[in-house]
Amino acid sequence: MSTDRYLTFALGKGRLANKTMELFEQIGISCEEMKDKDSRKLIFVNEDLKLKFFLSKGPDVPTYVEYGAADIGVVGRDTIMEENRNVYEVLDLGFGKCRMCVCGPASASELLLHHERIKVASKYPRIARDYFYEQKHQTVDIIKLNGSVELGPIVGLTDVIVDIVETGSTLRENGLTVLEEICPLSARMIVNPVSMQMENERIRDIVTKLRDIN
Repeated sequence: MSTDRYLTFALGKGRLANKTMELFEQIGISCEEMKDKDSRKLIFVNEDLKLKFFLSKGPDVPTYVEYGAADIGVVGRDTIMEENRNVYEVLDLGFGKCRMCVCGPASASELLLHHERIKVASKYPRIARDYFYEQKHQTVDIIKLNGSVELGPIVGLTDVIVDIVETGSTLRENGLTVLEEICPLSARMIVNPVSMQMENERIRDIVTKLRDIN
């Protein structure tokens, strides 16, 4: 494949993008334009390496990658699972580690144990549905919330929540606890299936270098 073509990266905005670029610099991939915090640019280019970068909201990254607007994306595994796009997950980058868990008041553990029909609040309805229906074979009512899901059980809207847990301090402050762990999470690299064939050598080279430093 001709190296005249740019390889395009979609990165989840914020801490994820900063951490990704720190990692990339260790393998010789940098983008000076991205270091200008006042820049209003939407696409950042490294002409020498024929690379383009853009930042987007996390949930949009798998969409850009699936449709080929980006060859490579970096986003949390929670987003990959929830969006369920046609992409290849090629590498665990090892940062942004946390867990997807079922949480609630300690008393709710009985409801989980006896497979009762319960109400579940989550920003991740697909993950919650897959876990309860496919793994636990438990019928539940899932309510999608966009804000502080911890409020669900506190105000009596739901029995439990499915959410990301890092330290668990927010849960403890609100009288909630981790009841079941669904899966570990971290930042992952995803690739468009067509790009994987067309740019196999360049992408494989990046993945190999990142794997070596991880």
